[in-house]
Amino acid sequence: MCENCRRPQSTEDSTLIRYRLRLADLDRHLIEVACSVDRPETPQDFRMPSWIPGSYLLREFARHVVGIEATSSGSATGIGKIGKNCWRCSEPAKELTVTATIYALDQSVRGNWLDRRRAFFNGPAVFLLPDDRGAEPVEFILEAPDDPACADWRVATAMTPVDVDERGFGRYTAQDYDELIDHPVEIGDFASVSFEACGVPHRLVVAGRFHTDLERVAADLARLCETQIEFFGQPAPFDEYLFLGLAVGDGYGGLEHRASSSLIFKRNDLPKPGETGVSQGYASFLGLASHEYFHSWHVKRTRPEAFSPYRLDRRNQTRLLWVFEGITSYYQELMVLRSGLVDAKAWRRRVGEQLSRVYRTPGRFRQSISDSSFDAWDVLYKPNPNSPNASVSYYSKGMLTALALDLTLRRSSDAGASLDDVVRELWLRYGARDIGVPEDGFEALTIELGGAGLQSFFLRAVRGTEDLDLGALLAEFGIALRFRAARDAGDRGGTATSQDQAPLTLGASFRPAAEGLELLTVFDGGPAQRAGFNPGDVVVAIDRLKVNDRNLKARLERFDAGERVTAAAFRGDELLEFALELDHAPADTCYLEFDPDADAAALARRRAWLGE
Repeated sequence: MCENCRRPQSTEDSTLIRYRLRLADLDRHLIEVACSVDRPETPQDFRMPSWIPGSYLLREFARHVVGIEATSSGSATGIGKIGKNCWRCSEPAKELTVTATIYALDQSVRGNWLDRRRAFFNGPAVFLLPDDRGAEPVEFILEAPDDPACADWRVATAMTPVDVDERGFGRYTAQDYDELIDHPVEIGDFASVSFEACGVPHRLVVAGRFHTDLERVAADLARLCETQIEFFGQPAPFDEYLFLGLAVGDGYGGLEHRASSSLIFKRNDLPKPGETGVSQGYASFLGLASHEYFHSWHVKRTRPEAFSPYRLDRRNQTRLLWVFEGITSYYQELMVLRSGLVDAKAWRRRVGEQLSRVYRTPGRFRQSISDSSFDAWDVLYKPNPNSPNASVSYYSKGMLTALALDLTLRRSSDAGASLDDVVRELWLRYGARDIGVPEDGFEALTIELGGAGLQSFFLRAVRGTEDLDLGALLAEFGIALRFRAARDAGDRGGTATSQDQAPLTLGASFRPAAEGLELLTVFDGGPAQRAGFNPGDVVVAIDRLKVNDRNLKARLERFDAGERVTAAAFRGDELLEFALELDHAPADTCYLEFDPDADAAALARRRAWLGE
């Protein structure tokens, strides 16, 4: 929260901050959290974080506080808000307790949720911090709900238990505030399965409605986790690990923590009982789990100097987010492959999908991944209709850069280094020693291990905006990078197609509207932009025939590239007509193929890389 929150304290000066959390009202979605401190300052301020580590947006969790009160030595005392996330008790006595009531109906990995089916909360979104007390030890008491609807509810968290009942309610402890807020808590009647990876106890908890073979999922996760532990080297940086999963109809996302991760995924992505093989949906689930688990080393412990310590009341800007999210996006699929859970064909498909997201983004020519990392707080996490034209994701472009860097190292490094070596050495020098990575630290280490020739790579790939010659790099490993046009709006890439020529396109992304198609992004230089369409326009007719998401392709197939047709669209409540000159969809969708004519040297490099 502030520079002094992590200051060391002597044993004689050590005090204890006590928190108590109650699920106050299931139907009104209210959580009640009390924070008690001895020897408060006069005045004593309490603050709530503005963001949660791992998700780089000021979410201002204080906006969910719907009530707050204070008692001092057993009597009510005044408390008032003095800032966006700060409350002040002006005249506390020897002992002070501040109780906040928090609205909890955010079904994401970042916030809080409470209803009659389950409860879930994240520390930054519920725990107030007394100013300058962040380094003090913490006691946390989680009260069992007295509502009969919660009789079967249990607790799942990686927080250290001290005195809990058989369901997990009771007293926990943390060495300081940072540790307290880094253990999300799932409460409900969830499913659970345990397994070991390299001797470390692991557990998978899944809430929500689903139908799967959890033992099979646990066995697959065990292989994946062992592959990553062995990659970084034993012992693992945690004594036990917890996957907290929520199965939903449609959703995807994750957030890493020091000994756990929160995952949201489609229930149908889990394998059915008796199902063999790995479906596309299950590969997506495994990739999500792989990504968040890799973060246990690479961002939770090996992290930018800008995050050491976290300052949770403001933006913590760094140009290294591509290193921690992009490289993790690269390894999430590589670890699934190296663990033997998928074959090379499935890996190629997943990588092709990731690369397609980059090549479909014109903004890659306008924003570098260094700038994308720095501007994440106000650009990536606050998208607008023009974002694909003006910016690029440090996740997807970072993944492409990590791939290119790994191949460049493997092909030309004088020392025979690879990205594997750089990431492991980064862990040993920084993460394992709890030292923040300076802004030039990753580049300097890569050049140290791979040679001075890599300076030009970082200039072009990290600080520049030109496309890298990824095809030439892949060719030296016996892999061909192919490009084609997207078949339709649902085509994510990663596979070949049998179409003879590229279909016609509007040059815009869209979503179905009640009548027609609502344009989301109008891409630079495309037919829709040349015709004068705006994001938000609802296209209702082409060539004076009604159009929607189901018949658009058939409507366009009646014309040839270069033809002009009349298109009608509503802009607000006004019907407008446009002269639309049609064009072929660009070849911005890619897939990878193994080259059957690759020479022995290329095949040897590929085997060393992919572990075939």
